[in-house]
Amino acid sequence: MAEIYYVLLFILSVVLMLVYVFAYHRHYDVHISLMFVLVPISNLAQYYMYTSQGLGEALLAQKITYLGSTYLILMTTLAVFSLCDINLNRYTRLLLYIITTAAFAFSQQIGKNKLYYKSVSFSNVNGVCTIVKEYGILHTFYYIMAVVFFLMGMGAIAYSYLKKNQVSRHFVFLLALPEILAFIGFFAGKGLARTFSFFPNVEILPLVYDMALMVYLIIMENLVLYNIPDTVINSVAQREDTGFISFDFKFRYLGSSENAKVIFPELNKLTVDKPILIKSLSGSILKWLKDFARDNTCDKAYYKKDDRVYLVSVGYLSDGAHNRGYQMFITDDTKNQQYIALLDRFNTELKEEVAQKTAHIVEMHDNLLLGMATMVESRDNSTGGHIRRTSDGVRILVEEIKRGTEFKLDEGFCRNIIKAAPMHDLGKIAVDDRILRKPGRFTDEEFEIMKTHAAEGARIVHEILKNTDDEEFRIIAENVAHYHHERWDGSGYPEGLKGGKIPLEARIMAVADVYDALVSKRVYKEKMSFEEANKIIMDGMGKHFDAKLKPYYVAARPKLEKYYSEVDT
Repeated sequence: MAEIYYVLLFILSVVLMLVYVFAYHRHYDVHISLMFVLVPISNLAQYYMYTSQGLGEALLAQKITYLGSTYLILMTTLAVFSLCDINLNRYTRLLLYIITTAAFAFSQQIGKNKLYYKSVSFSNVNGVCTIVKEYGILHTFYYIMAVVFFLMGMGAIAYSYLKKNQVSRHFVFLLALPEILAFIGFFAGKGLARTFSFFPNVEILPLVYDMALMVYLIIMENLVLYNIPDTVINSVAQREDTGFISFDFKFRYLGSSENAKVIFPELNKLTVDKPILIKSLSGSILKWLKDFARDNTCDKAYYKKDDRVYLVSVGYLSDGAHNRGYQMFITDDTKNQQYIALLDRFNTELKEEVAQKTAHIVEMHDNLLLGMATMVESRDNSTGGHIRRTSDGVRILVEEIKRGTEFKLDEGFCRNIIKAAPMHDLGKIAVDDRILRKPGRFTDEEFEIMKTHAAEGARIVHEILKNTDDEEFRIIAENVAHYHHERWDGSGYPEGLKGGKIPLEARIMAVADVYDALVSKRVYKEKMSFEEANKIIMDGMGKHFDAKLKPYYVAARPKLEKYYSEVDT
C-alpha cells in the first residue's frame, strides 16, 4: 500500500505540473515554475528509494531527493519575496544560490565519507526498504539552512501583512500555508505519520509538496488580476478596436496584433526582422515612424479607412529598462471624431447664429443712436442731412489718412470713428429750442449755452454706451462728441485743449464738421463755394486744425467736392 501511496503522489504532482503548464502566463514567477518541476522529481525519487533493492539504489534515490528538497527550500523562499513585492538585490540572491548549491553538494557526499552521514545501512523489513543513517556535521548545515530560509520567508510574509498595503492580504495568507506545511513535514513528517497511523516509515513530504503545489495553483490563478499593468495591456489587446505594431530602431518589423493586421492588411506581407519599405507597407506608417524619430512630439496621427477613423499613437518600445524600438498603438477613434465634428458644426452654427443676433442687436443699437442724432438734427437750424454728410466726410478723410504714414490707423479705429461721427452733436438735445433754432447770430450768453452741447453730448454718449462690450468704440464716440469743437491753438471749447492733447478722432471730426458747415446752406447763410471753403480750411491748418492733417485733406479735397456736388446741401 505504501508503494501505491508514492505512485499516487508522483502522478498527482505530474498532473499539477501539467495544469500549471496549460494555465501558464508569461508573467508567472519563475521560482514557482521551478517548484512545479522539482516536486515531481523529488516525488519520483521518493518512490525509487522506497522500491530500491539495495544500498546503492537507495543512496542514488536519496541523492536525487536532495536535489528536489534542497532547491525547493530556496525556490519557496524566493517566490515568497517576489509575491510579497520585496526586492532582493542580485548579490543577496547570488549568496542564497551559493548556500543552497553548497548544501546540495554536501548531500551528494553520502556514502563516500562520514561528513554528511556518519553511518548508513540498508534495511528491508517485510518488503519495506529504508536507509538507516546517522547524521553528520554537514547535515546540520542543511538543517540550519532550512530553518533560516523558513524564517526569512515567514518574516517577509509578516512584513507584507503589516506594512505593505499594496500587497493582497489574500495572497499573504495563502503564501504562509505552504511555508508552514513544508516546515512541519520536513521536521516532523515521520512522527506525524506514526501518530496518525499512516504507513510505517513513509515520508510525508511528498504529500506536503503536492498540497503546496495546489495552494500555488490557487495563487497563480488570481495573480494576473493583481498585476495591473499586464491586466490592462491584455484587456486592451483583446479589444477589436485596438491594435499594436512594433519596429526596432532600424525600422525592421518585429510583429503586430491581429487587430492591427485587420486595420492594415499589408502587415501580413511583411517579414519579421526585415526592414519595412514604402512599396511593402503603407507610406503613412513609415512616415509616422520617421516623423516620431525626428521629433518625439509628432506622436499622433489619424488614419481613415472606409467609414472608420483610427488614432495612431507612436511611442518607444521598451523592455522595462531601455528603449528598444518603436511601438504603434492604434485605436478606433470614429465616435470621438464624429462627436468632435458634430461639436464643431454645432459651434460653427452657434457662432453664426450669435453673429447674426449680435449684428442685429448692433444694427438696432446703431439705428437707435442714429435716430436720436436725427431727432436732434431735426431741431437744429441746418437744412438737414448734416449727420449723413459729416459721416461720409469723415470716411473720405480716413481713407486718405490710412494711405499715409503719419498716422497709423487700425481697422477698428477707422470703423469706430465713422460709426461715431453721427453722434458728435447729440448734446444739442439738451439745448433749448429758442437758442438752437435761432435764425441769427447768438449773443454771448446764448453762445455759452450753445457750447454746453459738447460736454452734454459726451455725458449722453457715456450713459448710452457705458455697458457696451466695445470699450474702444465708447471712448472714441465720447471724444468725438466732447472735443470736436476744440482748436489746435487752444482757443476752442469746452475745455480749451491744445495740440496733441486733442484726441485724433476729434481732430478729424472737426475738419469734416467745419467743411460741411461751410459748403452747406443754413437758415442764416448761403453755402460757400468750394474755393472759399477750401481757403478757410487751409488758413485754419495749424490754428483751428491739426497741420498734420493738411496733406490728407488736400488729397481728399477732390473726393469731397465730388461728393458735395452730388448730394443735397
